[in-house]
Amino acid sequence: MTTDGRYGRDDILVVSGCGGQECPPSSLNTMKRDLPNIPNTPAIDIRCLRVDYGDFMAVNDLTLSVPAGEVFGLVGPNGAGKTSTFRVLATLMEPTYGEVRLDGVDVLEDLERARRIIGYMPDLAPVPSDLKVWEFLDFHAAAYGLGTRAQRRERAAECLEEVSLTAQRDCWCRELSRGQTQRVVLAKTLLHRPRVLILDEPASGLDPLARRDLRHALRKLAAAGATVFVSSHILSELAEMCSSLCVMNRGSLLAAGTVDQVRHQLGSTERALTATLLGRHQEAAEWLAAQPAVHGLRLAGPHVHFGFAGSDEAQADLMDGLIRLGIRIRAFEEKRSSFEDILVEVAESNRRR
Repeated sequence: MTTDGRYGRDDILVVSGCGGQECPPSSLNTMKRDLPNIPNTPAIDIRCLRVDYGDFMAVNDLTLSVPAGEVFGLVGPNGAGKTSTFRVLATLMEPTYGEVRLDGVDVLEDLERARRIIGYMPDLAPVPSDLKVWEFLDFHAAAYGLGTRAQRRERAAECLEEVSLTAQRDCWCRELSRGQTQRVVLAKTLLHRPRVLILDEPASGLDPLARRDLRHALRKLAAAGATVFVSSHILSELAEMCSSLCVMNRGSLLAAGTVDQVRHQLGSTERALTATLLGRHQEAAEWLAAQPAVHGLRLAGPHVHFGFAGSDEAQADLMDGLIRLGIRIRAFEEKRSSFEDILVEVAESNRRR
């Protein structure tokens, strides 16, 4: 078993090779991996995924591709279909129809191979209060068949180090804070060196310091070669944590890409502008109100507040026009819609339906 912390295909143990029993040391060295090695294969490839609960459609024809080595976020209000999507990816339920491949492995056709590359962390995963941290990890390492007792404990120590919990090794699980408990569960999820991590609301209930620690841990895992698929209903939280993300609502995909791309796809290119002027305020306000893409103009002393839905070039033209009129501008400030504004708008539209 390699111990360099990398998450390449050669680090994945074929647990079924020992029939679920503890693997002897020799088999850890000789056991051959049989996962596909396809260049440029997406780490997560979802095609036309549909999940129904009776007459209720939880996921509606979801198609999504996530490159390897990304921290990719899935965000949406409650009922968006996030957990149902994750449960299918984690092989915990069958979809109504669709295709799902993880690192080239068909999740629906080859459960055993898929489970060897998946690390699934559900929302509010339970941790037994009567075990110490190292005992909890050792128990799960034994369930995975990860070698001798010494090898299991070595791997548990590596995982604790990856989530910055080495100092809590001998603590009782009941003594851990919420953030520490979440990171212990993440350490457990890492034991078998999964290629794809599926984390459902891992930052739920965490304080800012714990969220920062989690963010650093996930970025470190991605840098080591793992792909992290993480969900949240808090957009700003994922924007800080992820390299790319997507937004779901009522089972459908609304947008996917980088932070700026998602903002653009959701139609939130509109911005709030404030021009602070040195005199001729009324004249400037009347000129701005007559310009295309300007609306909701309000004059407050030297400040002219207005909404603007034009391009960056058009915004520059506004400033140029004011200057050509001889109007002196002390400041020109911009505020785009925040991710929280976008998600609130999506959630409120659901309530109106």
